[in-house]
Amino acid sequence: MKLFQHTEQELRPIGLFPYQYEKEIQITIEKNVTILFGLELVKSEFSIQNFRLDSLCFDNEKNSFVIIEYKKGTNYSVIDQGYTYLSLLLNNKADFILEYNESLKKTIKRDEIDWSQSRVIFISPQFSEYQRNSINFKNIPFELWEINRYQNDLIGLNKVHIHSKENINATLGANSNDSIVQQVSNEIVLYDENYHLNKSKNRPAHVIELYFLLKEAVLQFGNDIEQNCTKLTIGFKHNQKFVDFIIYNKGIGVVLNLKKGNLKDPLSLTEDLSDKGHWGNGDYRIWLHSAEYLNYTIELMRQAYQFQL
Repeated sequence: MKLFQHTEQELRPIGLFPYQYEKEIQITIEKNVTILFGLELVKSEFSIQNFRLDSLCFDNEKNSFVIIEYKKGTNYSVIDQGYTYLSLLLNNKADFILEYNESLKKTIKRDEIDWSQSRVIFISPQFSEYQRNSINFKNIPFELWEINRYQNDLIGLNKVHIHSKENINATLGANSNDSIVQQVSNEIVLYDENYHLNKSKNRPAHVIELYFLLKEAVLQFGNDIEQNCTKLTIGFKHNQKFVDFIIYNKGIGVVLNLKKGNLKDPLSLTEDLSDKGHWGNGDYRIWLHSAEYLNYTIELMRQAYQFQL
């Protein structure tokens, strides 16, 4: 990525100010882990057995643990290290729960955690082509993020996106049932768009069509809008999640991430969720059973998006 400062007469290049140590990257991320990834820092340098995890975090939306590892070089296997750490997590659940409760002064129980959505995030100034290709599977429970520091106190953070539709389990050998990869794959589930669309065998075609019309509209709101799927919802975020879709056979529940009192709904079609337990991040939900109020719903979603800008 090339960065420039725009003056009245010319563009001036902004040069790199490279990180010298992994610890510098770790300090930057841990101090800003909520705004960057929507996570809560549980413990820095969490030691368990013979391993030390750089940052142990918790995803309060997915109710799952996230391990973040920081790297300077490219001479390591993200597959080997990632699956080792997830195996460590899944085989020592009580230790992670204890650390969460003691560090955050909270109480969380084993059955309140969704272990199936556990994941590892690797952050480095650069990943090799081999490392990028090694995670190119649709159900890999790892994320690669490249971070660079520039002059003028600028930080660039870019996610390495996965485009493959291949399942990593299909690449495992016939005799790999006892491998760490197989063990982790049996418990970790990467929930995606297809999971929600195909969860019901009798999903009506008009509901699927409604979803794609909503999705297309959301992606036109602005740049850098990301899809974020959990076990229960398909969400979209720009810095923070602004809308969640809950897909049923009877229609789609659209949850708007706005607190009560911040939505203009002249037709009063939304449901007040502020005093109810619900899936999603906001206090408003509108149901779509057909395309009758599609354009109206799109404008409500636009409000939720613009509220975060």
